[in-house]
Amino acid sequence: MSSSNPTYRLLIALVLAVVLMVLDQRTPWAQPIRYVFGYLTAPAQYLAHLPVDTARFVSRQTQSRGELLEDQERLNRQVLILEQRVQKLAVLEAENTRLRELLNSSASLEGSVLVAEIIGLDPDPNRQEIVINKGAREGVRRGQGVLEAQGLIGQVVEVGPLASRVLLITDASHAMSVQVNRNGVRAILAGTGQGNTLRLLYVPDTADVQQGDLLVSTGLGQLYPRGYPVAEVVSVDHRSGAAFADILARPKAQIDRASHVLLVESKPVEPAPADQDEQEDAPPDMAEEEGQ
Repeated sequence: MSSSNPTYRLLIALVLAVVLMVLDQRTPWAQPIRYVFGYLTAPAQYLAHLPVDTARFVSRQTQSRGELLEDQERLNRQVLILEQRVQKLAVLEAENTRLRELLNSSASLEGSVLVAEIIGLDPDPNRQEIVINKGAREGVRRGQGVLEAQGLIGQVVEVGPLASRVLLITDASHAMSVQVNRNGVRAILAGTGQGNTLRLLYVPDTADVQQGDLLVSTGLGQLYPRGYPVAEVVSVDHRSGAAFADILARPKAQIDRASHVLLVESKPVEPAPADQDEQEDAPPDMAEEEGQ
């Protein structure tokens, strides 16, 4: 058999490969050789895998960017929904707070109480009125007092079947009897038609009224419950030579912020019992004289 025979060469190579494999598995002497060959063939392996690795990297980056954009859009939608819910919860919390204040204030009132919601405002700048969602069907009557949690608001001036109109105490045509809570001085409190400004009318210049005094309802006229906060004195101007002081006040009720109100029916003042001595019959001796 000639050494130049290709079959012979192949056979020798096959035998050598088998021997090397056996030696590599059984003995450690081939490890340095394998390490050297691995080091020499590493660049070739890197170049062989470079197209595949590059394609995988580009695909992963493209997919990651698309997922990030999708996640960002989804998170933006969730943030918008959560912000709307937070705003709604804030509105509900404020409304619940106002309702609790109304319920707490209604517990101290005399007479029947009806809670109503403000559903409209008078667009006429010369008329300060509101519209509530209670009418004749719920027993609302003309002239009935209307209050907010912090103080009086006004009175009903027009009653419909399902809604009513309320004239605010700040309207220029409204006036009511009040008294200074500190000393009981009575006066007439009138609206000015100018925002939250009220004026005390015909108060003598010598009357004991000071800035910061609380004005409460007197209950006269049976429109408003007695002793309920109405306004606070903000300025007292004593003009030289004038018979009356110029006194301005601010409503205690948050008229421009109220969303619910209370309609109250004041209890009528019961007449004082007559003196028993005046109800006694004539003396017996006088009756005998008349009989004679």
